[in-house]
Amino acid sequence: MDPVETRELAYFVAVAEELNFTRAAERLGIAQPPLSRAIRRLERRLGVTLLERTSRRVALTPAGEVLLGDARKALDTVAAATRRARRAGRPDPRLVLAMKPGGDGGLLPDILKAYEADPDALPVEIVSSVGERAALVRDGRADVALLHTVHDLSGFDTEELLVEDQAAVLPADHPLAHRASLRRADLEGETLPRWPGKVDDDATGPEVRDVAELMQLIALGRVAAVVPESARRLMRGDLACVPLVDAPPATLVLAWPEGSTSRALAAFVRAAADVAARVRSGPACP
Repeated sequence: MDPVETRELAYFVAVAEELNFTRAAERLGIAQPPLSRAIRRLERRLGVTLLERTSRRVALTPAGEVLLGDARKALDTVAAATRRARRAGRPDPRLVLAMKPGGDGGLLPDILKAYEADPDALPVEIVSSVGERAALVRDGRADVALLHTVHDLSGFDTEELLVEDQAAVLPADHPLAHRASLRRADLEGETLPRWPGKVDDDATGPEVRDVAELMQLIALGRVAAVVPESARRLMRGDLACVPLVDAPPATLVLAWPEGSTSRALAAFVRAAADVAARVRSGPACP
């Protein structure tokens, strides 16, 4: 069987998503007849029917449903590889790290210092993102990310850096703010913020896109939040951070594309692992 071309996969994905050849052709910027011929050639090459066509509708066959999922992944992988190659070939290549502001558990300054001493190190560009860190690595816009294990880590190699207890962040004048510790049941009735890209059935509050916005909403009494205890470093004077004794630990990991052969990335992972081995989480929130 001849290899399938990425162009053919892109054509098929457009038709499969639109379930309409006219709309798919407009989306691709081509005429409809060549698109129809390309899909028929793909079906002949694979020896299966991908789309059921009638005068009224287009529908995916079981084979088409399987190809759609895999084709999306393949196209994303090609796009990511292209972005990484272009960035690596720049006159001033950099290692791009995606992280949430304050989401390093206090480790990043020591990691950067250790990394800079490695002969394979590149300048580090930090991209701040709340909900898209994993996506930035997957699509090639970033080389590595600091994530918590609540994220989907499929397709990544990871290095565990820090396991922390969690705490509740409340307005300083909240009735629970002066307690020595809390349980999750104590937060029933509190409004919890929603984070982009994260599904949390308990979170019904406004979507929060950065830490500064979160802290302001908490200070205004609009939301309460559950965060790793290292976030105490970001506390404002009008907020209180109270340990949650029955919350599951928050595990911080370094994540990068599975099977990467980048020497600069490998050096960064080594530096992070060495620092994490020396550093322990600080005392509980006051």
